[in-house]
Amino acid sequence: MTITSHQNQKLKEIRKLNQRRKARDGAQRFVAEGEDLLQAADQAGWIPVERYCAEGSGLPGTPVSPELLAGASELGSGTRTLAVYDERWLPQPQGPLAVYLHGVADPGNVGTILRSAEAFQASTVVLGPGTADPYGPKAVRASMGAIFTVPVARASPDHLPGTTIALDAKSERPLAEIELDGEITLLIGAERHGLPEDILKRADRTARIPISSHSLNAAMAATVALYELRRIPRSNS
Repeated sequence: MTITSHQNQKLKEIRKLNQRRKARDGAQRFVAEGEDLLQAADQAGWIPVERYCAEGSGLPGTPVSPELLAGASELGSGTRTLAVYDERWLPQPQGPLAVYLHGVADPGNVGTILRSAEAFQASTVVLGPGTADPYGPKAVRASMGAIFTVPVARASPDHLPGTTIALDAKSERPLAEIELDGEITLLIGAERHGLPEDILKRADRTARIPISSHSLNAAMAATVALYELRRIPRSNS
């Protein structure tokens, strides 16, 4: 039966979830929109709590009149399908290659880092203080489906797997010259200020990405660093 009422409780719930408020039953859930994202979720084996489609689209899910679906959507007009999922969090970060984000406040950067983590086979993206919600609408869209394949965790800098390598523009050592042995965690800070001094001091190693410009944004830095780390031979291999 097609949903045609502006007062429908399920559509109200979607709007609340897009504002990152808890579901009525207290569960932590999020919304993904668009055929590509939902296909990525299906391929990764995620089962939606609810799934909706625009009436007449021929897509799976509970049909909703197109204007009401657009009203519940973060994307607005043109939305053909969306679904609600339970969030998934690892109880603790896992190696062999984790990425720790500290103060990365732009959700678009967080989503893009998830996408790069998927591309370069990182095992966990770890969210530290001041980092944007990976399950927020903008981060989910920017991840291009990687939110369904890359595990995420919350942790402090003191509870990270393996050797910690902090990106620091002031470091004397280029990242490509770092020696790798065993599990590692790459530490990424905010674009403007980088990693706090206390985290740099606690890191096992610091390294820089040699560039001729002033800086890279967090997502670009993480992407370049992950590429370099995948290329460096490991001493125990």
